[in-house]
Amino acid sequence: MKIAFIADIHGNALALDSVLADIQKKEIDRIYVLGDLCYRGPEPRRSLDLVRSLNTEVIKGNADEWVVRGVREGEVPAKAIEMMNRERDWTVSQLEAADIDYLNQLPTELSLTVDGITIKAFHATPDSLFDVVLPGADDAIVESKLMQEASSQIFIYAHIHKPYIRYLNGKMIMNTGSVGLPFDKLAMASYATVEITEGVVQTSIVRVPVDIERVVQQYEKVQYPNAAMMANVVRNASV
Repeated sequence: MKIAFIADIHGNALALDSVLADIQKKEIDRIYVLGDLCYRGPEPRRSLDLVRSLNTEVIKGNADEWVVRGVREGEVPAKAIEMMNRERDWTVSQLEAADIDYLNQLPTELSLTVDGITIKAFHATPDSLFDVVLPGADDAIVESKLMQEASSQIFIYAHIHKPYIRYLNGKMIMNTGSVGLPFDKLAMASYATVEITEGVVQTSIVRVPVDIERVVQQYEKVQYPNAAMMANVVRNASV
């Protein structure tokens, strides 16, 4: 069984196109989506439509929650709230009421068992859509925040836009990285794969090229709020 985990699309449908084409080429059996579908990209509606066309399980990310109810004080630096809510309002203007309802009702975690291997997936942590656990976090932090379900053998999350694979106490932690807005200074879409065959587990982080300048042009064409900053983010893969 070959499984792909994708996340943090952030309205970058061109990047999602590239990732889905790569997934098809690899003959992946299942795709799961770990949140942050629409917000901060030039094609929120097409991104959401592509995700929904997969007919798979999708969980909620913090950016999906923001689309539903706005960015609140304490969730981002104070100086960024006004602009981020302008971006949120623009995103909502591109969607239908049914799209907002869809985002609102998304679950927040995913549990799988494949060939006796148990996988727990969530956006940021099991308890929060907003907590940040970085690749270099202390073992104790990783264990307490990400590895709460003792029966699971693989833990997969998103949110930080920095992909990695790590082993701790005989278990595996993976971060998918971001399809639409990578933050690790490699301007390529990222997703994670898990292949399980007769109890043998193979994992990988996949990087896929994206036409970055075309994405930048889209931000400008749709007159996206904060387009200049977002162009820098996608070009440099860094905030």
